[in-house]
Amino acid sequence: MNSPEKSPATVIHSSLQTRFGADFSVAQDQQGVAELAQIASHRTIRRYRPDPVAPVLLRLLLACALSAPTKSDLQQADIIHITDAGKRQRIVAAIPDMAWILDAPVFLVFCGNNRRIRHIGNWRGKPFANEHLDHFMNAAVDAGIVMMNFIRAAEAAGLGTCPISAIRNAIDDTSRELELPEGVFPVAGLCVGYPATPGHISPRLGLEVTVHTNRYDESALSVQVDAYDQRRHANHPYGKQRRTKSFGTAEFYGWSEDKARQYAEPERADFGAYIRRQGFSLK
Repeated sequence: MNSPEKSPATVIHSSLQTRFGADFSVAQDQQGVAELAQIASHRTIRRYRPDPVAPVLLRLLLACALSAPTKSDLQQADIIHITDAGKRQRIVAAIPDMAWILDAPVFLVFCGNNRRIRHIGNWRGKPFANEHLDHFMNAAVDAGIVMMNFIRAAEAAGLGTCPISAIRNAIDDTSRELELPEGVFPVAGLCVGYPATPGHISPRLGLEVTVHTNRYDESALSVQVDAYDQRRHANHPYGKQRRTKSFGTAEFYGWSEDKARQYAEPERADFGAYIRRQGFSLK
């Protein structure tokens, strides 16, 4: 999705200027500059051309995704490719705000899997002695890393993607449709296809907010968030305000107001209970 008339270094500079509101020096001969440009210019894509993704390409991308790092070589991530139109429609029916799932040529669900390692322990006659929160987190992180690897591979092949964490909004419905057994849980869905629109670069909090040296530091956080609100509003303002019935209409509506409203009401409060039903104690 990089402009053909721009050098990779120029793409990186302009993309990160838009993303972080700061200048980044990039040498034209920087090793890996083309891949860095692809990563820096990432866009979420929600509208797709009807062109199918060739099965041979999809298989290649899945293999690239599962080439990701994995905690202690445990390999606790699975990918479910949903080709059944009825299943996809029923998943969307439970999360109607994500209707573009139906338009994506490919829809995947990335899952954490602690079941396989338990089976292996039983087969080898060993106890499972890690019944605590960390073994859930290991599987969840593995699935997230695999999904990000798929996104990078897909974009390198000219595809666009859109992660769908909202599948956890209706976790029981999703789990039932995917026929997930105990020990396996969905982390996020992913729409995949050839972009119908170029998308946009989403501004992010500045590195001074999210990158720390030697110790965590939030001494200037409120000032930095206010500055980010203004920069984001100037580049990509919100099209509408969230939950106006509860909170009214703000004169200035920035990122921090939107996120405060989002987390002011319960969201996915049943997820912990679902994970426990899937066999994770979370101790």
